[in-house]
Amino acid sequence: MDGIIVINKPKGYTSHDIVYKVKKITGEKVGHTGTLDPNATGVLPILIGKGTLLSKYLINHDKIYEVVLKLGEKTDTADIEGKVIEKENVNINLLEKSNIEAVLNSFLGKQMQMPPMYSAIKVNGKKLYEYARKGEKIEVQSREIEIYNIKLLGVDTNNLEIFFEVSCSKGTYIRSLCEDIASRLNTVGYMKELKRTKVGEFSIDESLTFKELEQSNNKKELLEKHLLTIDMIFNESEKIELNEKTLRLFLNGVKIKQSMRDGIYKIYNYEKQFIGTGIIENNSLKRDIIIYNK
Repeated sequence: MDGIIVINKPKGYTSHDIVYKVKKITGEKVGHTGTLDPNATGVLPILIGKGTLLSKYLINHDKIYEVVLKLGEKTDTADIEGKVIEKENVNINLLEKSNIEAVLNSFLGKQMQMPPMYSAIKVNGKKLYEYARKGEKIEVQSREIEIYNIKLLGVDTNNLEIFFEVSCSKGTYIRSLCEDIASRLNTVGYMKELKRTKVGEFSIDESLTFKELEQSNNKKELLEKHLLTIDMIFNESEKIELNEKTLRLFLNGVKIKQSMRDGIYKIYNYEKQFIGTGIIENNSLKRDIIIYNK
């Protein structure tokens, strides 16, 4: 089984929990792209078998989230998992729809963002959350991110909560975004809920829920039914068919002269069987992901 299965991760499970479950069912090498915290839900692409080789193409995917921001309280982890370390009043007048939309829109575009201390970013060989748990101070560098679109979904003035949707680049921390939005509303806040609805072209509408997987009598068959094969992932890439001699050279790592534009191509043998992917650079074709080597 080689490819990707899009899982809708529920609350209470780590990304590793899902990987372990799928690995146990399939007996294959399994990985994932884009960790989701236990309290977060939504799209988690699971890479199976030689699909794990796709991670280099998926790591930079843009993402879409639905978020609940709680105002008036700040936690040490910037989400609901942490302990409250600060409280501030919230000016209800600032929670007018037009004002919140103006604040949200002020985050559009490229900008520098400070990642939260409770994150897996490594500094001097240690993850930030390791420093944070020990109460150690460490200098953290801000990173460039981009907010492509941000939309207000609703406001609950009674519970001081803002609901919004955000489309953003790789590396964007929604917990930091929530704190920054709260700051521009002259208060503090934290990320109460997070649902990832899209990763690249992988949508929550096409995902397999973990509940469906747990309740299935034939879990492996269900996974196979939802498997996106490697040739499906590169559906928009052009095809190249190689003859027996050229294919042998290609599989052995020899670069093949190919006068086509640079890019990723789907490679087929003379029997029109999908072999894997190849990359053309400067009119030279080299092997990339190989799933069939006969």
